[in-house]
Amino acid sequence: MLSVRKLKKIYPGKKPFLAVDGISFELKEGEILGLLGPNGAGKTTTIQMLMSTLKHTAGDIFYFGKDLSKHRSEILQHVTFASTYVSLPWNLTIEQNLDVFGRLFSLSPKVFNKKRDALLERFGIASKKRDRVSNLSSGQITRLMLVKAFMVDPRIVLLDEPTASLDPDIAKDVIEFILEQRKANGTSILFTSHNMGEVSEVCDRVLFLKKGKIFADDIPRNLARKAARSKIELVIADGIEKAVEIASQLKMEAKAERRCVHLELDESQIAHYLSALAEAKVIYSNINIIQPTLEDFFLQAAHQEEPK
Repeated sequence: MLSVRKLKKIYPGKKPFLAVDGISFELKEGEILGLLGPNGAGKTTTIQMLMSTLKHTAGDIFYFGKDLSKHRSEILQHVTFASTYVSLPWNLTIEQNLDVFGRLFSLSPKVFNKKRDALLERFGIASKKRDRVSNLSSGQITRLMLVKAFMVDPRIVLLDEPTASLDPDIAKDVIEFILEQRKANGTSILFTSHNMGEVSEVCDRVLFLKKGKIFADDIPRNLARKAARSKIELVIADGIEKAVEIASQLKMEAKAERRCVHLELDESQIAHYLSALAEAKVIYSNINIIQPTLEDFFLQAAHQEEPK
């Protein structure tokens, strides 16, 4: 669906700035691909180049096997964009704004009205159809941008932090909608966010950008495992010394505090350790297993020093 090859962007000036440094990746049909990284990593610049609103310095962008630089108008009939940070003309109503967008995508009035009204109803803003955008809340504007992006049945949607600054209930609804669209239409989605829990829930795969380069490319769970080990907290009713001894024998990091044992271990070792406790007749009354998260990876990767 989307193939990026050695994409590079250099902003000119007295001291040229390399914002995106030769990145390559692909977006498959029906895939939700997360694009993560700290501020200044090159995420927004990458999306702007993918939308052809910013000219790339070098490299190639192919949609559906066609070169974006040669088939821009044809390609962008099937590619849309939405962001919390971008709005529509404030002095126009919802209806007027969407009408302009529908005409740009050559939708017939009958098809346009049906799709528009269904999505406005889905997001609970149908009653606001004749309100000016300037009178909408930030949450309503975000939902309007999603209506704009999805009402033309796009094959690919580029979403730049679509839930930033939203209340949790609205953000949850946006995530549910994105998953609905992927399931119903097989839409491919490039998704940026600073909410790691959200990314783990919605994304099939994650690209992590750092200083304009791809630092990591994997599924969220694997990235989390690379950042930290699992942790176990056990409340021991009988046999705390034995519990620590078993952990040591299995080469696990463990420490005892009062009636609790705290361990760090690989996920694959959890069942082995608990089985060993049972064999040794160690009795525990409570267990808390803490799995590493994508946020652990994000924080570690963002602060990791570059090799010298």
